[in-house]
Amino acid sequence: MRRQAQGFTLIELLVAISIMALMAMLSWRGIDGMSRAQSQLQERADDALTLQVGLAQWRTDLNAMVNLPGTAALDWDGRVLRLTRRHPLSEPASLQVVAWTLRNDGGTGAGRGNWIRWQSAAISQRADWTAAWSRAQTWGQTPSAEDRAQEVHVRALSQWQIFFHRGGAWSNPLSSEGTTPATPGSASNTAPGGPPDGIRLVLDLPAGPSLSGKLTLDWVSPTLTGAAP
Repeated sequence: MRRQAQGFTLIELLVAISIMALMAMLSWRGIDGMSRAQSQLQERADDALTLQVGLAQWRTDLNAMVNLPGTAALDWDGRVLRLTRRHPLSEPASLQVVAWTLRNDGGTGAGRGNWIRWQSAAISQRADWTAAWSRAQTWGQTPSAEDRAQEVHVRALSQWQIFFHRGGAWSNPLSSEGTTPATPGSASNTAPGGPPDGIRLVLDLPAGPSLSGKLTLDWVSPTLTGAAP
């Protein structure tokens, strides 16, 4: 009875405090680990969503591509992919020039670049289309401040490749098999024969904590009849 009235000894208090400190440290490590895992999962989810949106826009641009007399529907020079598409919002119906490229603006690391999309304003005159078509190619090489304001960075890539499907086979668009001979005065080597039956996009995603590796996406022309490529 006398010992109970005296309460806990100093050693007992120190032992109890040490146990509580250890439990608090273990709990903190557990919470920190859960927070890190949640942050990594969120980063991967955001990266996957960004890539999905970019690929969806890629397909949308190709599906809206138009092939009009005297204008180029599609052109690939090894650096910039340019295409003429229907403008999605303007009334009455008008056109729009869209371009995609991979550009290293610095800060992305060696062997990495930014996959970027550029679009022009609505076009209703041939002279405006010609200017926008030329501007899209210049943007891919030396973009101005105004051009940069119209571009959207989709995702970091190591490299990208494009193949055209013509005559029942995939080929490099810059090779003789992948192009259609241009007629005098045509705007592009792909204009006379129209767009290819299919376009294969190959993206090399750089190694990192999120998505990485090689991704291939095949697009088939909505007007294609018969077997798909």
